[in-house]
Amino acid sequence: MKTKKGFRLRELGGDYILIGESVELVNFNNLITFNEAAAYLWQQVEGKEFDVDTLTQLLLDEYEVTEDIAREDAQATIDDWKEIGIIA
Repeated sequence: MKTKKGFRLRELGGDYILIGESVELVNFNNLITFNEAAAYLWQQVEGKEFDVDTLTQLLLDEYEVTEDIAREDAQATIDDWKEIGIIA
């Protein structure tokens, strides 16, 4: 899978917000916010092909977590991103 083009991650007062840069990507009913880990993952894979293994390894490299927890978090992140339509 791959992140969809046209989104830009911005940090605003310690919060991370994903902004659609074209009119068709902007949904004013939904504000897409990320926690620090999700923002880190997005920055690492933006515009690149990735899968659950990729995100798992990124989490293991950056945070002190077990592989099981990293994989669960990676899958949950992918599921969330699919649900809100920011990856294809």
